[in-house]
Amino acid sequence: MLRSLFEEDHELFRELAREFNDREVAPHYADWDREHMMPRRLWKAAGEQGLLGLAVPEEYGGAGMPDYRYRVVLDEEFARAGHLAVGLAFHLHDDLVLPHLLAYGSEDLKQRWLPGMVSGDIVTSVAWTEPGAGSDLRGIRTRAVRTEDGDWLLTGQKTFIGNGISGDAALVLARTDGGSGRGGSGSFSMFMVGKTEGYSTGRQLDKMGLKASDTAELFFDNVRVPASDLVGEEGRGLEYAAGQLPQGRLAIAVAASAVSRAVYDSTVRYTGERTAFDARIMDFQASRFTLAELLTEVEVTEAYVDAAVRAFNDGVLDPVSAAKAKLWAAERAKSITDRCLQLHGGYGYIMEYPVAQAFLAARLLTIFGGTSEIMKEVIGRDIAR
Repeated sequence: MLRSLFEEDHELFRELAREFNDREVAPHYADWDREHMMPRRLWKAAGEQGLLGLAVPEEYGGAGMPDYRYRVVLDEEFARAGHLAVGLAFHLHDDLVLPHLLAYGSEDLKQRWLPGMVSGDIVTSVAWTEPGAGSDLRGIRTRAVRTEDGDWLLTGQKTFIGNGISGDAALVLARTDGGSGRGGSGSFSMFMVGKTEGYSTGRQLDKMGLKASDTAELFFDNVRVPASDLVGEEGRGLEYAAGQLPQGRLAIAVAASAVSRAVYDSTVRYTGERTAFDARIMDFQASRFTLAELLTEVEVTEAYVDAAVRAFNDGVLDPVSAAKAKLWAAERAKSITDRCLQLHGGYGYIMEYPVAQAFLAARLLTIFGGTSEIMKEVIGRDIAR
């Protein structure tokens, strides 16, 4: 089915993204995967190529391109090349941190943080989840207490933090009402916290997949946070997080769709080249039937996610619609990569084959950014209201 999402400018940008992948990522990605870490020079190179902070206005050093189709192009190129961990790291920076600063940050905060994020001099992470609070953000126990001079002292622990070790700063959600137990809607505030005294990283977490993207625990021990690094207004942290959910979940849906297409395409190539019993794998009816199902699911997913991208560009992608897109695309990616791996036989189980890495990467997509069960609850509540 012919897609109509992209225009000429997007395809020109695709050439830039593909060249960046071939030059800056492909020769080194296997090493990064073994080391569980991407070097800072990658971020600098991405910044120099204009691949970071596309939506950031020009006055802060960005390209001023809020059209989300450019982000779709980036994801498709990372997925095509098998560089999925790079896409994840950039998503955390661009689709979770930046939108909050752009929407709610003061002019001073934007001036201090955004230029470095666009250039790659500053790498950021999202520090919301805790050992006892994943999808349930009202269970967060990290606290920020105001000092006499108006600054804040931040204390607590975060976990599952992408870019946690490599990052220079984190967007932190903390309780600021002084209460205990589950907080209310006005109990939490959001802070942009740079690494300083009392801000430390714990052990690097050994993930199933996407190993080139570092993930860690973070610890805050009376970290002094300037009053100017409060994002927006005190007590509105949960409101802000909810307000930017559509973009965060759209990002995951886009990544899932890109992974599904890339792994399907590589599987078609493999089954067209690999033989068994003097015939190509794709010449067996069972294989062709599976490929037919997979292609249909890939194209349906693309069409659905493309519609969500258009809605986002038009400013009408609501949280429920974003949840639907994430639920569908993430679950399809999990299923599609599983069946593609099966068509590879024993080679699909070998990590040097892209399908094996895609299989492990896709498993995160139904968990990250809210589990599929949470997506169903969001959608179900909307149906029942």
